[in-house]
Amino acid sequence: MAVGFVSLNYSYELAGSRPVTPTTRHGEANPGMTDSELKGEPRASPATQWLRRMWHRVSTSLLRIRTRPGDAEQGCARRDTPLLPLAPISRIWDMHNVPLPEMSVTEGKMQPTPRRCCCSCSSCCCLGTVCRPAAAAAAKHADPASGAANGRSAGKRSRPTLQNKILILTACAAGIGGTFQYGYNISIINAPTSYIQRFMNETWLERTGTPLGSDVILLLWSFTVSAYPLGGLTGAIAAGPMAIMLGRKTSLLLNNVFVIIAAVLSGFSRMAKSFEMIILSRFFTGLNAGISMNIQPMYLAESAPKKLRGAVALTSASFTALGLLVGQVVGLRELLGAENSWPLLLASNAVPALIQLMALPWFPESPRYLLIDRGDKESCISALQKLRGHCDLSAELEEMLAEQAATHGQRPKKPWELFQDRAVRWQLLSIVVLSSAMQLCGNDSMYFYAAYVFQEAGIPQEKIPYVVIGTGSCELITSVTCNIIIDYAGRRLLLLGGYSSMAGWAIVFMVALSQQARISWMPYLSVICIFAYILSFGIGPAGVTGVLPTEVFDQMSRPAAYVICGSLLWFNLFLVGTAFPFIVKTLAHFCYVPFFLVCICTALYVGFFLPETKGKSFLEISEEFKKRNFKSHAHAFPYKGPEEIKSTVL
Repeated sequence: MAVGFVSLNYSYELAGSRPVTPTTRHGEANPGMTDSELKGEPRASPATQWLRRMWHRVSTSLLRIRTRPGDAEQGCARRDTPLLPLAPISRIWDMHNVPLPEMSVTEGKMQPTPRRCCCSCSSCCCLGTVCRPAAAAAAKHADPASGAANGRSAGKRSRPTLQNKILILTACAAGIGGTFQYGYNISIINAPTSYIQRFMNETWLERTGTPLGSDVILLLWSFTVSAYPLGGLTGAIAAGPMAIMLGRKTSLLLNNVFVIIAAVLSGFSRMAKSFEMIILSRFFTGLNAGISMNIQPMYLAESAPKKLRGAVALTSASFTALGLLVGQVVGLRELLGAENSWPLLLASNAVPALIQLMALPWFPESPRYLLIDRGDKESCISALQKLRGHCDLSAELEEMLAEQAATHGQRPKKPWELFQDRAVRWQLLSIVVLSSAMQLCGNDSMYFYAAYVFQEAGIPQEKIPYVVIGTGSCELITSVTCNIIIDYAGRRLLLLGGYSSMAGWAIVFMVALSQQARISWMPYLSVICIFAYILSFGIGPAGVTGVLPTEVFDQMSRPAAYVICGSLLWFNLFLVGTAFPFIVKTLAHFCYVPFFLVCICTALYVGFFLPETKGKSFLEISEEFKKRNFKSHAHAFPYKGPEEIKSTVL
């Protein structure tokens, strides 16, 4: 019994002089919880609960477990902690994979073997977290001008500053070679279109002595354009196994090899007189984009605290918009868009890859991947300390340990297993709807239609590229704005507002197109509709869609969920790009009717079926979806009587 009391004392000290009190499923303290209740069995009767509360009060008044002498001088607060049953404490320690303390005999009494914390003070701290003396010392060291009196306030100011700096740098290092490449490689291919087609004709003429027909040139160019989404689909399928086997950060680093190969192929294509090298390079750039668009938001969302998870993960959309804008600027004729420099333009995507290869190794791997997938607790704590700075990590670490316990014994799921799992039915339906709507809403088609509308509005041909740059700037500004407000407004509001606004502007756009020949100022209204449509897309769907798979799926299902999302995204991109010319030819000015219907249906789904995930832990989100997934099953047979009625005789 004495050993049990001493073990209990040590468990409190390991938690940083904070009681490790069992909690209920809703998070409230439950000091009288028993083994049966921890197993999920029904609670005890009211009389038994009353007796436990009385025993709790008596034990609190009779037994005071205090910190060791000298802790008060070190800044560790003295706490009076009630006596708890040893068995539940042992279960909690076992669940979290934390060994019970070693015991030794000191002065004839059984005492726990002391463990020193990182700041070498007299108190032990919980699983590598920094106690208050260490935080105060670090704050004082970071701000030499502050004295002992304001050291505590300086420490409070320095922690979020350090945390934000490291998170911002991590997001930048991941984004510059990640989704930035997606937007950049989409936009740089537009400027040299005519030059590459001429190069194909000249190359074929030198090989065979006969020129290519216009239809054959168009077919070769369609192969060049289609190679990009085909590579993206391949990369999306490969991203899941890469994220599991190699990790998030290592996968992003290895992904740069594909874009460097693409840069070499496209850069030397004219020298080698091979247009096939351009087609192959576009496949490799798509492969790079497909991997990065799946792994980058997963890596950032797992590395960020839950209060900043949306803003940090949404930087993926901001870097996509930045890549589109930079590609449009670099593709101007005054820079690399001239006829003599188009191979250099296509090879310029190696620069962001080299920047990421130099910057990303300095930042840690995803803490959740290190703990839950690899079981490396020490590396997880080290990564958390780098990302969070000198602050209390116990709450976040407890959350990850609980998630590790919930997924204990499970293996990463395959994509087809998600379709067979009833427990993720609503999560899977949500990401299928949102990932499909992201491409089927017609935002990319609006970029293709922009040149025609700008020309109809009377804008000179040589000025159209600058107006297109203006649309890219608007999308970047909107993505950054969404990045700032996502953790305040929430995911549902941004998605609902974005798709509803797109539906409204689609109607105005079709009306403006139909009246362009009759009313002189209608072309200008069409230009406004293009800007407004792209802004509405950037305020919500562009970024929130990539964040949701991380939040609604657990660690074992997340890579497979991103494989499904990425596959749908790239397949629908190919589908819209192929079908849009036929839609325009068939429906003429009313070509946005299909996109309008997609926006309306998606907004209705978000409004009625998608729960809010803002500020919630991954386990809380999973619990909310669990209620939806098993709601009908729970109410199907409310009567729990005997399985078989053998007689009707009373």
